[in-house]
Amino acid sequence: MKKPTFKENVDSFVTLTSKIIRFPKDVIEYIKCSHSVMQVSVGVKIKNKINNFVGWRAVHSEHRLPSKGGIRFSPNVNQDDTEALAALMTYKCSVVNVPYGGSKGSLKINPKDYSEKELCLITKNYATKLAKKGFLNPALNVPAPDLGTSEKEMVWIMDAYRNLFPEDINYTACVTGKPVEYGGIRGRDDATGRGVEETIREYFRHPKLLKKTKLKEKLKDNSIVIQGFGKVGRSLSLDLYNRDQAKIIAIGDLDGYLINNKGIDINKLSKHYLKNKKINNFKGAKFINKPENVLLLNCDILIPAATESVINNNNAKKVKAKLIIEAANGPITYRADQVLNKRGIDILPDIFVNAGGVVVSYYEWVKNISHIRFGRLQRRFDEQKMRDVMGIIEKSTNNPTSPKLYKKITSGATEKDLAYSGLEDTMREAFQEILNEKNKNKKLNFRTAAYAIALKKLRKFHDTVGMYS
Repeated sequence: MKKPTFKENVDSFVTLTSKIIRFPKDVIEYIKCSHSVMQVSVGVKIKNKINNFVGWRAVHSEHRLPSKGGIRFSPNVNQDDTEALAALMTYKCSVVNVPYGGSKGSLKINPKDYSEKELCLITKNYATKLAKKGFLNPALNVPAPDLGTSEKEMVWIMDAYRNLFPEDINYTACVTGKPVEYGGIRGRDDATGRGVEETIREYFRHPKLLKKTKLKEKLKDNSIVIQGFGKVGRSLSLDLYNRDQAKIIAIGDLDGYLINNKGIDINKLSKHYLKNKKINNFKGAKFINKPENVLLLNCDILIPAATESVINNNNAKKVKAKLIIEAANGPITYRADQVLNKRGIDILPDIFVNAGGVVVSYYEWVKNISHIRFGRLQRRFDEQKMRDVMGIIEKSTNNPTSPKLYKKITSGATEKDLAYSGLEDTMREAFQEILNEKNKNKKLNFRTAAYAIALKKLRKFHDTVGMYS
């Protein structure tokens, strides 16, 4: 049997959901289609030789503008993957109520093969081609970092756009995921990981769900395995370890995985990783040189946080977790999803779980469009107000507050505090919406309930504004 592509897997989930909620076939076929896809050739002269790179920018939906989605630099990308990721962005934004369409970009390149100067030229050339065709614009199409890119590439892209359109005062909003000094927002770097953690916390607020999956009542009493220790996996691990005292027994990457059934000290591992750029040779756990086996370890919660299609028809029957949290995009194929559901394993889907990045990207975009930092107008006012309240309390009780508690109560919210407060609110509300949808229709699981919400919102928008013509 032919192996389905990434896009086919995404479309299969959409088709399955549409049958459960009885959507007209023509509407679903319209929603599944990409709005537009552009392929570009990026030619850059390096060491007296012209190097040519193929890239894409896919727009799945423009029902809301701008369309939003990261840019991936990888030797393994192709047009199908790019379109699949763009579609996921459409559904993701709908689920978490972020007013964007879905888009995605990619460039077929291994960034490690080039110097920073060479990579800058390549990135600016790619960005220029996108901008000239309207695939890079603060009002139309806004990229962000993805695999192989970072805030550094976002600055280069922003600079390329500004050089083309110097009269656009909103040029900083043409990309998100920038450094704070260039209009970025505090907290964006770790937002995806924080969003995943907030999802897990919300799941554990529902005793009925824990009883069904036979998880222990407290998060810290359950064993966790995380595949991936990049930007998402590392920030998620740190949040789980430091905020929830979670027991993470295994961490995997491309070379293998670390395991310690008593729990890994994530703070020490993070320092080791930042220094060595690898997780092996870490003294706090045993390293096993079989990366694929990390997904098959006996654990309570499994979190794929690396790349797509890692749980497939070949290994789905061997997965031993009680709950799977999709921190990566498309880590479970359609066929594997069917197997896992029959086995009664709960899966919290990617189109909800890893939306933290786009949620905080939205806050960054709003900040850039409004030209003012969050909290700038009210922070000191709030601080003084709380000092006055504390003064009245201390005077009436004749009991001074400890300096540490006083500082905590009277400190005004920083930009990062506000971004993470908004992120928590978004993830918790979206979880409740998905759970309610699932409870209303017993044929739905968490994934199909999330897709059902997205499809209903998309259909309502298209019906209302007459976008089918």
